[in-house]
Amino acid sequence: MEFLRPATWDEALAAKAEHPTALPISGGTDVMVEMNFDVHRPPAILDLNRVTELTEWSNDGEVVRLGAAVPYSRIIDELSGPLPGLALAAHTVGSPQIRNRGGVGGNLGAASPAGDSHPALLAAGRDVLVEAASVRGTRLIPIDDFYVGVKRNCLEPDELIRAVRIPVADGPQQFSKIGTRNAMVIAVCAFGFALHPRTGTVGTGIGSAAPTPRRAVEAEEYLRDVLAGRGLWESGELLGAEVVQRFGELVKAAASPIDDVRGTADYRRHALAVMARRTLTWTWNDYRKQIRSAA
Repeated sequence: MEFLRPATWDEALAAKAEHPTALPISGGTDVMVEMNFDVHRPPAILDLNRVTELTEWSNDGEVVRLGAAVPYSRIIDELSGPLPGLALAAHTVGSPQIRNRGGVGGNLGAASPAGDSHPALLAAGRDVLVEAASVRGTRLIPIDDFYVGVKRNCLEPDELIRAVRIPVADGPQQFSKIGTRNAMVIAVCAFGFALHPRTGTVGTGIGSAAPTPRRAVEAEEYLRDVLAGRGLWESGELLGAEVVQRFGELVKAAASPIDDVRGTADYRRHALAVMARRTLTWTWNDYRKQIRSAA
């Protein structure tokens, strides 16, 4: 096995172009587990730890450009304001040691349906873009197009994830996850939710309950129409039990889970409905407080 250790981003792209089968590693929290259990033996490892720009982020007031290797611990400490849903998801990742090493780029590269960042990224909106680069140039991939199959993404063999561009939150966001224990656990299922009052839309993200992370599109459309049709964005009135219940049922219907060692498909569907109802209630209560304080 070859070990490639570029010092700059340009060197990393050149190495990936020359060795397209090389497996990128930064935090290594997924890669090393698979290698230690002999699940994956790549012909080459591309160590990106010396490429410091991958650990940087910027915020222009509208979009956060999050470097692929910004660790979860820094997302929690530094970005809970502009990216509250992703920060909440980061809280649930592994142990403190893993949160100090792992980042969103690795989660995206692995493309596991159980990755904790995926529901939050989907819920953050359709304008979330994955910045993929190669020696041929850079392209921006909409988050909805990034996941193409079980643990498969749409990256070309010579491409590396450089950053993720995420709109700054303009409303409350939430993340909920169920596991077989309280910490250091792969999600049985997970759900991300976000209110986007500026555009009058809502965002959802389902994790670990389908072949890929996915949205609950019909649930989003239903709630969007209710909020607009009843003037709730302006009034901040209570949604009503029937709206919350219907939203949960539509989220449940959007999933296509399997039975596995962590849980049954039926349990996952039930849990998603519960999490959808709870996160909607929490975020709407937060939104009501916001508009009352602004009045």
